[in-house]
Amino acid sequence: MEHRVISIEDWPQPGVRLDSFVRERLPDLTRGAVQRLIEEGFLTVNQRKVKASYHPRQGDVIHITIPEAEPSAVQPQEIPLEILFEDRDIIVINKPAGMVVHPAAGHSDQTLVNALLHHCGDDLSGIGGVARPGIVHRLDMDTSGCLVVAKNDAAHQSLVTQFSGRTVSKVYRLLAAGGLSAGEKVEVDQPIGRHPVHRKQMAVLPPGQGREARTTFIVEKTHVHACLLRAVLHTGRTHQIRVHARFAGCPLIGDDVYGRKATQRFQAAVGFRVARQMLHAWRIGFHHPVSRKPMRFEAPEPEDFRELVALLWPSS
Repeated sequence: MEHRVISIEDWPQPGVRLDSFVRERLPDLTRGAVQRLIEEGFLTVNQRKVKASYHPRQGDVIHITIPEAEPSAVQPQEIPLEILFEDRDIIVINKPAGMVVHPAAGHSDQTLVNALLHHCGDDLSGIGGVARPGIVHRLDMDTSGCLVVAKNDAAHQSLVTQFSGRTVSKVYRLLAAGGLSAGEKVEVDQPIGRHPVHRKQMAVLPPGQGREARTTFIVEKTHVHACLLRAVLHTGRTHQIRVHARFAGCPLIGDDVYGRKATQRFQAAVGFRVARQMLHAWRIGFHHPVSRKPMRFEAPEPEDFRELVALLWPSS
């Protein structure tokens, strides 16, 4: 365990809360971490337990004990990872299609979290008091591409702020059915929420319902039976690209939920069986959570995606 002491010799700003005061003095601790330490009795004032709303006064002595992070209940597993970048704070990977990000019902192991626990080992510090990778955003099991993960609480909080503040740039590539024209740009600004009947699905809902969702589709190449698109995400709703692509009349090839009939027609026309949705998280850009340096990463498309592109556009 780590022990820290803050002796208040100067008079704090009137009305400042204890959690805010400690966060300012110890910037390596997030406010959430400070609040947990207070609630669990690891942060005391004059050896007494107080609330996060306590107002520190001149002469107070703040004792802080930072416990060792508890081990994650998820077990580490040696699973190969394609790493695009890694340092002490974050790791950026190219997630393969078919890999689940986090253990859940039906997928208790062989997930990205299992792989990261093995790869990172002791590099992981307490996120929420548990030694685990900080999953800030997710990709569907059958979606490949860029995914950034935090290794510590401070990096996690910074990335959460960037994602929630919509300052992270996310560009996907996808193969879709439909008759769009090369160079065409399609803006879809339609709210998304749970499908009113099929509750495991998402859907575009009438104005005033659902949550704001906006996607920009840019057509890179066209074929009589398909098109290659870029999708710029301005929001991050569940299944957003898949739902908006169908709304725009260009459902994803291989999407059994939102594009089954279109996929069947495509496969019959070109004689190529598609095993999963053709969606790839191509680029991601954000600021490093510690250095604040702008960063951008690009993940190469997986083999099945490249194979289908080569079939449709053999000269490219």
